[in-house]
Amino acid sequence: MVATVFIDGEAGTTGLQIRARLERRADVRLLSIDPERRKDPDARARLLNGADVVILCLPDDAAREAVALIENPVVKVIDASTAHRTAAQWTYGFPEFRPGQREAIRAATRLSNPGCYATGFIALVAPLVRAGIIPAEWPLVCHGVSGYTGGGKAMIAEYEDKTAATYVETPYRIYATALLHKHVPEMQRHSGLSRRPFFGPAVGRYAQGMLVEVPLLLDALPGAPTIEAVHEALTAAYAGERFVVVASMQEARERTILDPEQLNGTNRMQLFVFGDPSSRQARLVALLDNLGKGASGAAVQNLNLALGLDEGAGL
Repeated sequence: MVATVFIDGEAGTTGLQIRARLERRADVRLLSIDPERRKDPDARARLLNGADVVILCLPDDAAREAVALIENPVVKVIDASTAHRTAAQWTYGFPEFRPGQREAIRAATRLSNPGCYATGFIALVAPLVRAGIIPAEWPLVCHGVSGYTGGGKAMIAEYEDKTAATYVETPYRIYATALLHKHVPEMQRHSGLSRRPFFGPAVGRYAQGMLVEVPLLLDALPGAPTIEAVHEALTAAYAGERFVVVASMQEARERTILDPEQLNGTNRMQLFVFGDPSSRQARLVALLDNLGKGASGAAVQNLNLALGLDEGAGL
């Protein structure tokens, strides 16, 4: 049986990439709204209630409004916005981040697609909190840099539209200087932390790709864990995973640079534990495509699980 999928907001960056990943497949059929009726609530409601799966690629308020229009109890919803990522009644769509999450995703009708920065942070931190290496109350610091596509249409125009008044040629900028980035609540909740982490994001002058890093002063942590213990905990957490891979200690030692664009176009994420054992410091880094595992790839992975299909179909 071919499943029907309606992408509400398919004209946006994430929606376009999800559509591109799905339109060549024979096991799903995409439903689209007539562009002239895009703002017609009745037309949207019919599609929202008539699809097997709805993927929302909308601003937060619009995503909440779309969910309110769905009355059909069997429709499965994957929300790519921030609106429901910490909502108790929604299942977090990160299959790899803890045992049993895949099964929860398969059974759910309401799925929240993770944020891109949050995906990297949670992947690094959640297993270490579960293993007792990082206490839940520990004050963690996280820095990240993303390609400008992570900022949506407005930021894309800043970097690509030379006719726009907002056009910039700046190679690197920090942002969210009020320390209120929208990914922080899910970073805290789903990593198992009781204390809000410090998060400093930045954007580079390149389209897509992301590095998320968490520094650890090992001697300051209870038990003074070794770099090897940190690496072993992460390796055990993602053993056998298809899309999340932990680099070996040897590979990490041999790397002198890390390119944020290296996994572009994929749904993969690679985790690194950098550091010299004698320094008693570790630099945990997640490498991913902010539009892949950080957005559209993750949505397609969740769609596959929700429909009982091969998890890697189209990826």
